[in-house]
Amino acid sequence: MANIKSAKKRIRVINKKTARNIRVKNHVKEAQKAFLAAVEAGDVAGAEKAFVLVEKKLMQAGAKGTYHKNAVRRSVSRLEKKLNALKAE
Repeated sequence: MANIKSAKKRIRVINKKTARNIRVKNHVKEAQKAFLAAVEAGDVAGAEKAFVLVEKKLMQAGAKGTYHKNAVRRSVSRLEKKLNALKAE
């Protein structure tokens, strides 16, 4: 355990940021699962709605620094490819 006041504060701040990051990542994962479930089911309308939500959640997570911005763009691109493949069928 830290003895210095500033070190104690850093520990508190890190714990808050970690909790926020975990919460944000869980929201993203839930949205991705919903999108992938819609794609697997072949539901184009549901997949489009889910894609809008998952893209929003990913972009928000990237803006806050939970995910790297390029990783977010890569994930969105991969999900969009799946959506386009579903539409092409």
